[in-house]
Amino acid sequence: MRRLPGDATTQMRSGRVPDRPLPWLRGRHAVWALPALLLVLIVLGDLWTGRSFRMIAWVVMVPALTAGLAGVGATALFSALSVGAYLLIDWALRPGPETGLPGLLLVAAAGVVSVGASAVRRANERRTAKLSLAADVVRDTVLRPLPYHWGGLDWSAVYVTADHVARVGGDFYDLQPSRYGTRVILGDVQGKGLGAVAASAVLLGTFREAGYHEGRLRDVARRLETRMKRQQAYTRYLGQDEGGERFATAVVLSFDPVEPGTVRRGVAGIEVVTLGHDAPLAVGPDGVRPLRSSGGVPLGMGELACDRPEDGGPRVVRDGLAPGETLLLFTDGVTEARDRDGVFYPLQQDLERALADDPGLARPDRLVRHVRHAVARHIAGTRWEADDLTLLALSPLPVEPQREAFP
Repeated sequence: MRRLPGDATTQMRSGRVPDRPLPWLRGRHAVWALPALLLVLIVLGDLWTGRSFRMIAWVVMVPALTAGLAGVGATALFSALSVGAYLLIDWALRPGPETGLPGLLLVAAAGVVSVGASAVRRANERRTAKLSLAADVVRDTVLRPLPYHWGGLDWSAVYVTADHVARVGGDFYDLQPSRYGTRVILGDVQGKGLGAVAASAVLLGTFREAGYHEGRLRDVARRLETRMKRQQAYTRYLGQDEGGERFATAVVLSFDPVEPGTVRRGVAGIEVVTLGHDAPLAVGPDGVRPLRSSGGVPLGMGELACDRPEDGGPRVVRDGLAPGETLLLFTDGVTEARDRDGVFYPLQQDLERALADDPGLARPDRLVRHVRHAVARHIAGTRWEADDLTLLALSPLPVEPQREAFP
């Protein structure tokens, strides 16, 4: 699975915080350097200044600084060193009435408070790490990690949520190989929050089963519509419809099946169903063009469709990818990204300009990287609320790979 570093789709990683978080004891970092340097500077400054300006009481800053950088052990150590430095300077080397016992009590109290603050900080970090791990698990449950060349496709994806704490939102995508060809979905559930996450999860589960078992793409889309209606009824009975029923826009594709080992020549046939969603873009050396759109209504609003075929289900159209073309699917987090003047990001025009300068940009990994960075530049410094952003680029492999037999 190709993912961009630093985005919300990085592979699930352990968020566990070590119980003994003292990297300086392991020799890997030097978090002790700043508090140690501060302690030395305060001691030397006190020795250098006259009695009219005593600095030794400033050592209260040393344990406070350590508490923000290191663990409880390091904070306790520098608290003790601060008390020791105060005793050495104020009572042994430069005794006088300027500081004395009140200053000593202040330094000792600062050390105790700093140790407590460090303990609270570490506990909060461990709690945050557990929540982060849970968010990673939820994300990878909803958006399962996919293998390289899954379904005979060279593919790359970027998934960036507006809520960087939750790490999962209402956007969704997946690929499902089947004996009827590789099925693809990308969509966006209306709204935000856990309700949108739940809706995207149930739609993906339905897609994985229907995309594998159903022979016709129309039946896959019909199953998705039924599942969205069931989800609407479920949330309505729970009283969680939030004043209106959620819907989801989506584009569902089916690449024509190819026998394993077949060398691809000519156009790769694709069936397309657009359900209130922008049609994908075919990006290649000859330019950028949108695929045909079936003009369907969003999932959960099927009763509003007026051009439904006689056998039910949404309309399906056919299109294809020429050799060298890459298919780019995207959510409205891309096309509705606005700059400071409220101008939307011109996706197709930007890609046409970029391809004129670099035809190699049509590769899936380079394509999603370019769009992701272009959107980030476009919205930099804006006041507009950010939205989830999802990109999925697909290109059929030159030779259909071998795979396990479908049951």
